[in-house]
Amino acid sequence: MSRTMPRRTFLTSAAALTASAALPATPAAAAPRITTAFELPGDRVYPEGIAVDPRTDGVYVGSYGTGTVYRATPGRRRAEVFLPAGTDGRTTANGIKADRAGRLWVTDSTAGVDVYDIRSRALLARFAPPGDTPFLINDLVITAGGTAYVTDSLRPLVYRVTPADLARARGRRATLSPYADVSGVGVPRDAYTLNGIATDGRHLFVVDMVVGDLFRVDLATGAIRHVALRGGDMTHGDGLELAGGTLWVAHNASNTLSRWRLGRGAGSARLERRFTDPALQIPTTLVHSRGQLLVVRAQFDKGGPFGPGVPQTPFTVARVDGI
Repeated sequence: MSRTMPRRTFLTSAAALTASAALPATPAAAAPRITTAFELPGDRVYPEGIAVDPRTDGVYVGSYGTGTVYRATPGRRRAEVFLPAGTDGRTTANGIKADRAGRLWVTDSTAGVDVYDIRSRALLARFAPPGDTPFLINDLVITAGGTAYVTDSLRPLVYRVTPADLARARGRRATLSPYADVSGVGVPRDAYTLNGIATDGRHLFVVDMVVGDLFRVDLATGAIRHVALRGGDMTHGDGLELAGGTLWVAHNASNTLSRWRLGRGAGSARLERRFTDPALQIPTTLVHSRGQLLVVRAQFDKGGPFGPGVPQTPFTVARVDGI
């Protein structure tokens, strides 16, 4: 995709993203508590992705605004710059994940996926989508076996990078391999806006943020199905976090978090709770760390890709209890 293509094209339309959330109410409960986990230095950060290093509990956050990658040490209130803006030519950072082998995976919506050695900060490989049609690389997840799965918000595709692919590409550029094509699953349509992705070890779960659909991909067979959502939908769904059959969703433009329970066989999901609060400041991704839910406050509506304005600084990552 040309770098001159407007950023955040996967938002599809301003109307779709600024509309009020169309999710139904859930029973009254104590309001979740939102506090600040840590701050991010810089006045144009617009953070988007977040990841926890499973070896150290260090937290990594990517900047959509500059491409900087930050690292937050548990117990400290301010993150440090881990990879500066412009590192290896990267000017934006969308999804981010750390694997058990000590590697950091960073998606660049305009270029592909960069893989770093966390200890040395060296670039190990770069993967780009195949073909010449427009793409927008967005989020990713890594299985326990080390295989990465990557979403594209302009193509109806999930790509795959296996450990063998990474070994072959080490030190140079390689091509992302399409793994799953969701077109024609559920209600067929012309445009797909895949975003957040999660795994339970047996399946992938991928959200379409504009339509609010959730897709399930069987990792053993590659079969794709539309997950039946009960009690609501996943409109504006951005980041996903899955643990023990519970799926959390960050709904970006509506300042909403929701919690879902997967049904038997993961063919359905039931809405258990949702809440909306402007203090979430456009939540894009979320992750569990040390029993806490950390949520990125992107502020995309304050001079970022959602609209004009001036962001509140410093940019922060929130801690949310009670959801």
